[in-house]
Amino acid sequence: MKYLLLLLLLLSKLLASPMNLTTFQADFIQTITDDKNKTLTYEGKIIASYTKNALWQYTSPVEKSVYLNQNKVTIIEPELEQVIIRHIKSNFNFFNMIKNAKKITSNQYLTTFNNVKFTITTKNKKIKTIKYFDEFENKVKIIFKNQKQNIKINNNLFLPKYNLDFDVIRD
Repeated sequence: MKYLLLLLLLLSKLLASPMNLTTFQADFIQTITDDKNKTLTYEGKIIASYTKNALWQYTSPVEKSVYLNQNKVTIIEPELEQVIIRHIKSNFNFFNMIKNAKKITSNQYLTTFNNVKFTITTKNKKIKTIKYFDEFENKVKIIFKNQKQNIKINNNLFLPKYNLDFDVIRD
């Protein structure tokens, strides 16, 4: 969970980077592989804005929505009828990470935050994959498809919507 929040911050900061991105929308496939080579696969869609707003909508294998609004994360899990609201404090600055990123190949970059190494692969100036190891040493890979950049996004999409009967956990 900690690294999902870090990745959300990573992408929200990326949108303010010199790549001239103001918005980012894509379908994603996220795989998490443990030390026994067992892999979990998640699918969904991400919508993000340079204003530190992001929405990860997981559609498979379970439905879940993760909203990032400035320094607040809201996780809605309909199957559990649960909402988790967390305030996060972070000195995360993707611009500094990119500035210090080392080019590995013509389309791969390596950057580090809090001792976690992120490998970013690009194609045609678009992010194709992000890879890293999480706090449990699981290998995480996120593949982006059907990307749209710098399109108009209605900010209301970033407002969490959930059933008022759901249990709300505040952290």
